[in-house]
This record gives sequence, structure tokens and C-alpha cells, in this order.
Amino acid sequence: MSVRDNRREAALERMADHLLLQGLSGASLRPLAAAAGTSDRMLLYYFKDKDELLTATLGRVTARLAGLLDDAAPGQKPFATLLVELWAAFRSPALQPYMRLWIELAARAARDEMPHRAIAGEIADGFHAWAADRLQVEREADRLPLAALLLATVDGLALLDAVGRGGMADSAASAAAAARLPRPQR
Repeated sequence: MSVRDNRREAALERMADHLLLQGLSGASLRPLAAAAGTSDRMLLYYFKDKDELLTATLGRVTARLAGLLDDAAPGQKPFATLLVELWAAFRSPALQPYMRLWIELAARAARDEMPHRAIAGEIADGFHAWAADRLQVEREADRLPLAALLLATVDGLALLDAVGRGGMADSAASAAAAARLPRPQR
């Protein structure tokens, strides 16, 4: 790796820490540069533009989260088991900053803000694939729809938790894990 690549990687790590702490309100160029320990001009030497910088930094945050989730829910599991393990992980203090950042990113994407919408879509696709890889299913045709349901359920639980309804989210997680999922009609 070149010196430039090493510095870019170090900057990404520090900027990822910054976003997890400050959220997207801290995602303007100067605060990101300060967090990276460099100038905003140097950041633009490492990255083509602010969109690429934000995409790379949120990609780093996402990669960290995927690693944490790999540890929290290793191997393939049925939907209910995976849901319970993921929700327990997301309720932990270590993963709360990731969910707050995700909700903030999703809100900006919902307002059709760019590059937030494109970045959020890529992250959602990545976690859909992550969930599909970890789901233990009876029928292969159920894998992708159940992965989407898992993603939607966890995001809904996180939203309830974010608005101060953690107890409601916990009850919903228990109910979702206990529910018998209907089989699609052929």
C-alpha cells in the first residue's frame, strides 16, 4: 500500500468514528477533515469529491457493522432465531450509534437527498444479502423474501426504539419471532 493509500485508510477510520459519534450533522467537509486530522483540501486529494468521501466513510461504517453482526449472529439460523439475535445485538450500547446513523441516513434518503438515497440503497442491498446468507430456510424460494422481511422488521424495531418506544419494540420482536410465517400460495 502506498503512503497515500495508508493515509486515506487512516482518515476513513477516523471519519467513521466521527460519523458514529456526531451523525450526519457532522458530515460536512471541515468537521470530517478535523476528525481525520487533516485539512479539507487534503481530503479532496484522497477523495474525488464530498460524495465519494461520504460514500467511502459510510461504507467503512457499514463494514464495521457487518463484522459486529457476524460475531453476534454467526452461521445460518431460522428466521426467528436470527431476528432475536440481531435485535439483542442492536439493543446493545455498542450497536446503538450504528442504528442512529442508519435511521438518520434513511430519513435523508426518504427526502430524496443525494447522495444519501444512493448510499442508503446500497447499504440496504448489502444487508439484504447478509441476511439472505444467514437465513436457514426450508425452501430456497423463501430466502430473499424472508431476508427482506428480516431487514424490514429490524428497521421497524429500531425506529420504535429511536422514538423512545424500546419496550414496544421488544414486545414486537418477541411477537415477530413467535409468529408463524404464512407460506406463499403457488
